[in-house]
Amino acid sequence: MCGINGFIKFDVPKINEGSLEIMNNSIIHRGPDDQGTFSENNVGLGHVRLSIIDLSARGHQPMVYEHNQKKVIITFNGEIYNFKELRTELEKEGYRFSSDTDTEVMLACYLRYGTRCVEKFNGMFAFVIYDPQQSLLFGARDRFGKKPLKYYHDKNTFIFSSEIKAILTHGIKKEIDYDAINDYLTLQYVPAPKTGFKNIWKLPHAHYFTLDIKKNILHIEKYFDIDFEKKESHTQTEWEKIITDELETAIKKRLVADVPLGAFLSGGVDSSAIVALASKYTQKLKTFSIIFKEKKFNEGPYAQMVAKKYKTEHMEFLCEAHQLVDSVENLTEHFEEPFADSSNLPSYILAKKTKQHVTVALSGDAGDENFGGYPKYQVHILLKKYKWLLSWMKIFNPMVKLIEKLKKTNWTDYWWAIQRMITMSPGERHYNLTNYFDEWTKKEFYRENFHSRMQRKECLFNEILKNKKFEYLDKIFYLDFNSYIPDDINVKVDMASMISALEVRVPMLDYEFVTKMATIPSSLKTDIKQGKKIFKKMLEKYLDHVILYRKKHGFSVPMKHWFRKELKEQMIGSLMDTKGLVHEIMKPEKVKQLIQEHINGKDNAKKLWCLFVLNMWHKKYFLSPIKR
Repeated sequence: MCGINGFIKFDVPKINEGSLEIMNNSIIHRGPDDQGTFSENNVGLGHVRLSIIDLSARGHQPMVYEHNQKKVIITFNGEIYNFKELRTELEKEGYRFSSDTDTEVMLACYLRYGTRCVEKFNGMFAFVIYDPQQSLLFGARDRFGKKPLKYYHDKNTFIFSSEIKAILTHGIKKEIDYDAINDYLTLQYVPAPKTGFKNIWKLPHAHYFTLDIKKNILHIEKYFDIDFEKKESHTQTEWEKIITDELETAIKKRLVADVPLGAFLSGGVDSSAIVALASKYTQKLKTFSIIFKEKKFNEGPYAQMVAKKYKTEHMEFLCEAHQLVDSVENLTEHFEEPFADSSNLPSYILAKKTKQHVTVALSGDAGDENFGGYPKYQVHILLKKYKWLLSWMKIFNPMVKLIEKLKKTNWTDYWWAIQRMITMSPGERHYNLTNYFDEWTKKEFYRENFHSRMQRKECLFNEILKNKKFEYLDKIFYLDFNSYIPDDINVKVDMASMISALEVRVPMLDYEFVTKMATIPSSLKTDIKQGKKIFKKMLEKYLDHVILYRKKHGFSVPMKHWFRKELKEQMIGSLMDTKGLVHEIMKPEKVKQLIQEHINGKDNAKKLWCLFVLNMWHKKYFLSPIKR
């Protein structure tokens, strides 16, 4: 993978190229193999390179390409898996190439198809092309946002980069976006196009932008969407073969590399499926796992079972509380946005250790979203199918209130959440099912003056679902592919891996695979009893029963234990800091109660971690006290 940078100054005839080098140096971890700059008049592009395909100097970027007296320049981060097929097509039309890179093919594609070229690319990418003849800047992100592209735009300047820290080298004024913080506290991530910083944005997944350099007009357009409306009719056996064939095709595309390649293996269904099918096409696959001392969180034995079955060269890495203490500030700096998915810690350690052995790793991400694997999908089925029963169960509310007074437990929280969701829309339900700070909890915790800073009144997920006529459960899948996948999962994987310059490839986010899986009726994917039904059935010929049908674990860390022991004092010190953002937006007595309940036995770890990360982010990026 790589890092991309660039900027335009609309009020000067020529830029300072030294500014590009400063931007490059701020994200050098993304591309330690090479770096370069390009400048022409008031336009500058920068690049840092992690060499994966064509390791020679011919892959140097920013790359210039000329055809029929037209010149275009690109800075590109990612991999285009179908570039060889595209190259063959373009060569038939007279385009010539001097390297074996996908980068050069992208430039030729742009000259041939214009902005529509992005529809031709199958891969993970974020790129910006400078077209001097058109006085145009053109940039795009892949369909599911596997690679980042962030930007700042005002009347004098347009700045873009893979990471915010490069944009901040230009002295941009740092201000907190409180609407973004509001969403973060529920979702554990900041949804696009927000970043947590006012006036710094991320280009949404499946979008491209054009910037008219002469007129300083920025236009953003969506070029891809998943259609869950068109369903296909096949027998169970036919579906199993279709899934197998499509997944094998997606995996084979991602096995092409001029550097060592391996795979993550947690012992769960999805990573085990990738290892099982990838083993067909590569000899002695290297596999890598994270293990914990806490038995409840340790999936090591299951990963070992799969590794033994497929004779992989398997390595395990221990994740302990002290590593979080040692890494939390570093992770906060690198993630740049408020981000409370605690699996970023094992992901970071796994990537760091894996990079010592390979440069590219396959991941099993997106199996749950494609096939309905999360327990929250069962909750949605419950809410839809048994709405009448849940409404009738309100007669037990007085009893639940009495139990709640006697002892604080998590199940009473779930009870009230379900009761409140009965009359909600699918979008509102899903927004509040994350189990961090739902809308009701936030009302209890927020200071009065924080409410007045909120601008958006409509639920974010209702906006995403607007005019979508999918079946109920497909609406939930659609939400995950348009928020959780691009703004949580892919952010986590990209940032955690690029700290160590490791490229991670995700076969189950191949857009052709996802598009095909969207045609499967949701009833075949999940029901009230079991998720991933059709996927697990297909995998029975590849994986043992205990791997497929044991209780879902998830890539999580024992945070609730750590906050009562190793991380207790650090957590309390941070959340009680009167200079912190948490103190500004939340009632101190409610935060104190949250801490005490956790120490006394109730599991508030997710909420505490969410607040802990928010204060760490604020401390790192906003050093001066916030006015109250």
